Amino acid sequence: MSGSGTILEAIINAGIDIALVASDRPCRGLEVARAAGVEALLVDRADYGGFSAGFDREGYSKALAQVLVKYNVDLVAMAGFGTITTGVFHEAFPGRVLNTHPSLLPDFKGWHAVAQALEAKVAESGCTVHIATEELDNGPVLAQRRVPVYESDDESTLHERIKDVERQLYPLVLTRVMASLDEGREPITVAGTLKEN
Repeated sequence: MSGSGTILEAIINAGIDIALVASDRPCRGLEVARAAGVEALLVDRADYGGFSAGFDREGYSKALAQVLVKYNVDLVAMAGFGTITTGVFHEAFPGRVLNTHPSLLPDFKGWHAVAQALEAKVAESGCTVHIATEELDNGPVLAQRRVPVYESDDESTLHERIKDVERQLYPLVLTRVMASLDEGREPITVAGTLKEN
């Protein structure tokens, strides 16, 4: 969690069991978690070099993984989490790190996806729930929903409409994946059995 916490609010409102909310920087999401009675913890990038060229990505990834393991986390749901983690993190939760992204992946990867969609003058964008990997926004797609792009859109209006859809789709996918885990099944296949268009 790194952002405003509205997707977290949707997850909480969906009744999904949350063991811990962790963030890489101070953000509203930590306040949202605490207000809902959910354990919230800042695992601050600043302690590992912040946003400088000297950022210790490996050390940070290891520390974050250790925190989540300590809290017996089984499935990681990233939402607006702004730090790319290394293999040591993904090895701790193999195939069990989910992310939501404001584009129809593989289009417009990275932090500025909404602006890139507008610059490309696409007719539609949307959101993708996918398995996070070491490579930015490149893991298997679990679900997608489309959002039209209007001529009147700016980055703020388009992003808010995408977030409206994310707040519906992400809890739905999380619920399905958690049900698979509860049944002892692997939550995904290469074909992405949860894919929706």
